[in-house]
Amino acid sequence: MYADNELLFPPYVVPRLCHSRGEAWQKLVDRVSLLPQDDPESLAFSLMMIYLDGCLRCETDSYRAMRGCTACSRQTLRRFKGSDQELMERYRVALEEVQTHLRAESVEHILERAPSAKAA
Repeated sequence: MYADNELLFPPYVVPRLCHSRGEAWQKLVDRVSLLPQDDPESLAFSLMMIYLDGCLRCETDSYRAMRGCTACSRQTLRRFKGSDQELMERYRVALEEVQTHLRAESVEHILERAPSAKAA
């Protein structure tokens, strides 16, 4: 009944988006497709697509969800009115957001393990 859909943009959809836009987009998709799913660039691509696709507002019984994540993402990219350069900028911003979060997370884990943090 339902197509393959997830709660948020799944990394397995990335290579399926290769021919959705121009050359710069294809290069980005080709590069990200080769990365492990937990690589910051892969996470940033997923984050960018989550924002673009509106994954947080997607309901499992909606028409969009029933069509699946690949069809939704392709349609979103077709309907995107901006240029490929604007998509690259959105990707860059998402990558900065992921990297900032990862740096903050690393510091928190270090502080949790520090003996002085437990004594305080």
